Amino acid sequence: MSTAETKYCYRHPDRPTGLSCSECGRPICTDCMTAGPVGLRCPDHATSGGKRPAGTIAGRASIAPTTHLRGTEALVTKTLIAVNVAIYLITAVQGNGLNAPGGPLWDKMILWGPYIARHEYWRLITAAFLHASVLHIAFNMLALWWFGAAVENYLGRGRFIGLYLVGGLAGSAGALIQAPLTPVVGASGAIFAILGAMLILEWQTTGRLAGNAMTLIVINLALGFAIANVSIGGHIGGLIGGILATLTFARWGKGHAAYSRVGVVGVVGLVVIAVASVAISYWRVRGLA
Repeated sequence: MSTAETKYCYRHPDRPTGLSCSECGRPICTDCMTAGPVGLRCPDHATSGGKRPAGTIAGRASIAPTTHLRGTEALVTKTLIAVNVAIYLITAVQGNGLNAPGGPLWDKMILWGPYIARHEYWRLITAAFLHASVLHIAFNMLALWWFGAAVENYLGRGRFIGLYLVGGLAGSAGALIQAPLTPVVGASGAIFAILGAMLILEWQTTGRLAGNAMTLIVINLALGFAIANVSIGGHIGGLIGGILATLTFARWGKGHAAYSRVGVVGVVGLVVIAVASVAISYWRVRGLA
């Protein structure tokens, strides 16, 4: 029986959940949710609502782009998934199979502190396209589709590409801060950057930070602590990078991240985050080569 502390999905009463529909407030499980940058929607409200004019804040979420996309919608997200899968398959063939990828491409792209100390800075982003096992890439690509498609649909392709790349760089910087001598691979930093963007977008639309995006962030950070061989530093670094990138799109609160022109402030902001990620990474690993 449910208690005051435990909520259960209204469509699946046997499933406890901490998520709820941002439109009606009913608890929903991950199978029933439709992810949107301003919150989660239940099946009944997944396609309702429309975009609010620039600069306005509603008392509840009123923007409902969904992940049920067709044609060229979410093109960047689809392309990123395809690139990740292609690289994974190449490294699986060059290595020892699907759960033991390796080979020359892997060696050239993996993130490791001593390599960065030798000024091989491309690894800060290429490592975000490597994955260590079938489960690793499956979970990351599922998360990328769930969250990335909705955020891309909301921010647009240009902003989304910038968000993903600086998120990957910031995630690598965070991973090196935590453990510079531990090899790191995976798109988790960039995915946490997308969650960071969702947090800011939800705040700009609803006026609250403690919403569905924050719930997803807390759940995924907690899973990172519970699962072995997960780079918590990479997750936190990507999250910070995504939050900062989205704030630059919003001109630090002077506009709305989705409606404001990217302009000089947005471009400079992305460059600063990227350069800072590289600088912090080198500062952490200098002397390790």
